[in-house]
Amino acid sequence: MLKSYKYRIFPSKEQQNLLANIFGQVRFIYNYGLETKISAYIKDKTNINCFDLIKQLKKLKNNKYSWLKQAPSQALQMAFRNLDNAYTNFFKGNGFPKFKNKHGKQSFQLPQGVYLLKNKKQIFIPKLKNVDIDLHREFRGKIKTVTISKTKTNKYFISILVDTQIKIPDKLPINELTTIGLDLGIKDFCITSDGKKFENKDFFKSSMQKLKIAQRSLARKKKESNHYKNQKMIIALLHEKIHNQREDYLHKISKYLINNYDTICLENLSVCNMVKNHNLARAISDMGWCEFKSMLEYKSEWYGKNISIIGRFEPSSKTCNNCGFINKELKLSDRKWICNNCGTKHDRDINAAINIKKFGLRNKPSIAQSNGLPYACNVEIN
Repeated sequence: MLKSYKYRIFPSKEQQNLLANIFGQVRFIYNYGLETKISAYIKDKTNINCFDLIKQLKKLKNNKYSWLKQAPSQALQMAFRNLDNAYTNFFKGNGFPKFKNKHGKQSFQLPQGVYLLKNKKQIFIPKLKNVDIDLHREFRGKIKTVTISKTKTNKYFISILVDTQIKIPDKLPINELTTIGLDLGIKDFCITSDGKKFENKDFFKSSMQKLKIAQRSLARKKKESNHYKNQKMIIALLHEKIHNQREDYLHKISKYLINNYDTICLENLSVCNMVKNHNLARAISDMGWCEFKSMLEYKSEWYGKNISIIGRFEPSSKTCNNCGFINKELKLSDRKWICNNCGTKHDRDINAAINIKKFGLRNKPSIAQSNGLPYACNVEIN
């Protein structure tokens, strides 16, 4: 089983300068590879793979770009590998790879050469040597790859992908008594078929006033001045706090559900289409539904639980869970309704969660059955 552990590191000023150089060189190599692949395809429809690009590294270092020698060679090779993976994902339906810039995410990967020192207060990283680390929890297993990253708030982190040598457990049997349906909403973040409601904390809305004041202050300052940079950092810290609050809340809910139920039924929501409604776009974006679904999927793999995804066009809200009557006149504003067929009173969200559970149990073949989903490879345990 693969698990990723994330720790904060504290490089010295010299190490920070070296990291800035490595980030820039890895970014340059990625963009160089992307431009090369695009040019080759436009010229004669040739597909250049990562191994062809890696062979060019030696010439680049010895000729025009000798400054590339400052970065670990494996970090540059991994940039080409990541580019190749981005191309593969593009043909699977994801977006086309984009050129990286210095204002985006700063990171690089190393497949080997990283190890924890005996004092467990420092970690050895090629070129950087010994770097201070906050090892707030220990990990066991063989280190596969590590990713060093820098946030916009000038914090440095290292994500260590570990092979724990533990086999992924078999899926638990599907039983109606240990199954729950989840209806994701806006008024309440998550409603279960048992009637439990997890409130919508709305972290972005609660910090919106502070963000408005901070952004207005930024607009009055001269660009690239020290005051401008300091104010930009204040805004970045506010956004980071919102992100951390949301992520912590999602982890708590997902862990609760995984611990208490063997099968979880969800809707396959099309968030991209839902945010086109400008009245609900901000609220939907603040929910983190996709991240929540991803958490449930990889945690279910760790503990042998089942995830059942029902179709997005199933009438879960409009169907009476008692008699099956479909209320085609139900509006989004109708939070409670009475079935015209059997007279049952419904709470819209709880009724939807019950129907999602029924649809999920009926649709057993759609239950995630892969042992070793790729989610576990990219998970960061906080």
